[in-house]
Amino acid sequence: MRQSITGVILAGGLGRRMGGQDKGLITLLGKPLYQHIAERLEPQVEQLMINANRNQARYQQSGFPVISDLTEDFSGPLAGMQAALHAAKTEWLLFVPCDVPAFPLDLAVTFFENKGDSLACYANDTERDHPTFALIHRSLAPKLDEYLARGERKLMFFMQEIAAKCVVFPSQLGAFTNLNTPEESLNWELQQK
Repeated sequence: MRQSITGVILAGGLGRRMGGQDKGLITLLGKPLYQHIAERLEPQVEQLMINANRNQARYQQSGFPVISDLTEDFSGPLAGMQAALHAAKTEWLLFVPCDVPAFPLDLAVTFFENKGDSLACYANDTERDHPTFALIHRSLAPKLDEYLARGERKLMFFMQEIAAKCVVFPSQLGAFTNLNTPEESLNWELQQK
């Protein structure tokens, strides 16, 4: 299963709620936030890539391939997913945002065991959907191209359009919490110490 998956860290946003900072590069416990993500994601996949539209040289220091959106309008996570679906060589892509440092260590396995015949699935923690955590088959790239070409940007609507399966992670409440502000980052750091 691992051999058929490329892990993708979505770090292409503008970080508006983080005061315009590149969220993936914010330092937590002495290292950039995206490295915390990479350490949790790498054991679950065959290879990793990072979607980033700024500070690409800094992300490239990780040794992982860095890809930018195919458009330059910062049109959200779907644009990063689109770029990765076109760049990856594996059948499946596992997407994780760059600002959720405690996501499940069994994310890939749980998706694979529960996706059934679906070509896409996304996470739910029993309280809400987390569609930026998604497993998507590469064959869906043309559908995403067409969706974005229509001017659509809503990730959840795209998941509905492709009949993505909702996979519930019942014991993972809080695992999908993202760090949107400097205060949230500080609080997360303090909890780890």
